[in-house]
Order: sequence, then C-alpha cells, then structure tokens
Amino acid sequence: MSEQRRHRLRLEISREASRLFWKQGVDATSGDQIAEAVGLSTRTIWRHFRSKESCAEPIIMQGVEWEMGTLRDWPAELSLEERLSTEAIRFGREAGAVEQADNALAMRMIRLADTEPALRTAWLMACDQVEREMAAIIAKRLGLAATDLQVRLYAAAASAAIRVLNEEIGAALLDGVDPAQFADGPERLARAVREATGGKVGDPVTT
Repeated sequence: MSEQRRHRLRLEISREASRLFWKQGVDATSGDQIAEAVGLSTRTIWRHFRSKESCAEPIIMQGVEWEMGTLRDWPAELSLEERLSTEAIRFGREAGAVEQADNALAMRMIRLADTEPALRTAWLMACDQVEREMAAIIAKRLGLAATDLQVRLYAAAASAAIRVLNEEIGAALLDGVDPAQFADGPERLARAVREATGGKVGDPVTT
C-alpha cells in the first residue's frame, strides 16, 4: 500500500471513529463498530491503529494542519497578521465540504478531549508536533538553529498559545456562539503568538 493510500485510509477510519465517539461516547464505541462504519474488517482497523482511541488522531491533527501549513509557507516579507488573514479568506472561499466537515470533527474531538484522557493524549501529541514545527519556522525567520534554546522556548510558548485559542474558540462555537464573533480569529492568533514570544515572532523579516 502506498503511503498516500495509507494516509487516505487512516483518515477515513478516523472520520468514522470520531463521528461515533461524538455521537455515543468513547467507552460505548467498539473497534467492531468503527470497522463496520468504514466497511472494513476489525483486523484491518488494528493494522492501522494501536487502539480505538488512537483512531481519532488523524482527525485531531487536521485541527491544526491549516495553521501549520499556513506558517510553513509564511513569506518573509509578510507579517503574521497579513499571512493568517489572507489564508483564512482563501480557506473560506476554497475549502470543500469534506475539508470543512473534517475541521468540524476535529473541533468536536478537541472538545471531547476535555473529559476523555485518551483523546487528550492524542490532542497533546498533535500539539507536540506543532511545537516541533514551530521551532523550525521560528528558527528560519530569526536566522537561528532550531535547537537553539531561545527558539525552543519561543516555539513552546507559541504552540501553547495556539492550543489554548483552538480550545477556547472551538468550545465557544460548539456551545452555539455566533461564528461572526470570531471573524478576527487570525488577528487573535497572531496577537497571541506575538505576546507569547515577547514580540520576537510576528513581524516581516527584513534583510
């Protein structure tokens, strides 16, 4: 099986598992039910995931992938506010139904992680990946090594800020808060990263 096909299959399993977790709870969901929902054998599920809870990991990772993709390709001449705002507008215009549904599922799994320790572990694993990627992004913009202590501290602080905002905004939306109240989401995220890094990350890079 190619890596691309494996990724697609894992994501499809994750979608169905996440829907079941949200609908009936993690404890009430079995590996057999996940397999039936996807149309696969239970054995196939366990070939791709170590436990039923870990089935949520690909969808949870989707919850931060937009931000990471946006930051990986952050042009040096743009501020963080400019980059996030432009990409948020593009996403709203171009995202398909599947991508939007995946984001909604990720939001639900992050919310469920508040009360489900195994899902909390999956969410924190995703956040750890964000921190590692943030170190590389920050190092490039500051002209330092990703292993530099100050870079690592900035990355830890920035990724924590992103985590808290994702949790807060996601919970509010699931509680029925009008999405229009978060129209300034990109600016909030940029401001949080600036504050977390003492203003070191967020400005355009000048040569």
